[in-house]
Amino acid sequence: MALEIDVFWSFRSPWSYLATPRLRAWQRDYDLKVNFRPVYPIAIRTPEFFLQMNPLWPGYFQRDLKRVAEFLSMPLTWPNPDPVSQYRGEDGRPRTSQSQPHIHRLTRLGVVAEEAGHGIEFADEISALIWTGTGNWDQGDHMALATQRAGLDLAECDAMVTAQADRLDGVIEQNQVDHEASGHWGVPTCAFRGEPFFGQDRLDVLLWRLKQEGLKPR
Repeated sequence: MALEIDVFWSFRSPWSYLATPRLRAWQRDYDLKVNFRPVYPIAIRTPEFFLQMNPLWPGYFQRDLKRVAEFLSMPLTWPNPDPVSQYRGEDGRPRTSQSQPHIHRLTRLGVVAEEAGHGIEFADEISALIWTGTGNWDQGDHMALATQRAGLDLAECDAMVTAQADRLDGVIEQNQVDHEASGHWGVPTCAFRGEPFFGQDRLDVLLWRLKQEGLKPR
């Protein structure tokens, strides 16, 4: 019987993007089911975070992000457009805009993809599209082609997002409840048998734990 992990993940998180190819490869190469459980990013869930953060945090975040991407040999460019619309207040700190043209659609699409059995594949393809420097990733056929590479049809998925938005929002809300109950609030968090593993830098530790519990190659 395959082992299972829950992956709490955000389309606005570069750390989630950096983790996803390994999670996708694990599901392919091991007897493992990766339950992709998208949540809204902290800018949506807790927008006041940016008003309370230590002023040293943004500079360190950018430096660390750049070197980890280089370490993993993964391209990374801050997306245009940003999946979450923000603006700078008079104090220079970011604030979340009321209008959000991207993040709700993306997160609902993630739920649809998971329900269709292609969640982690969709996450991998779309996050690569967003975070590797594709300008105007939301326009033209960029998303349709990425969704196709994940084994899905974007038009069909978008139709479900439109028709079932309230239900999908309920799934996302439950994901967020279960995310917190797993023992962490950040993304990506992987949960396995009551144990949380936060961050792309804990995937090796998670794999070690899975192998302790009998994970086998396919």
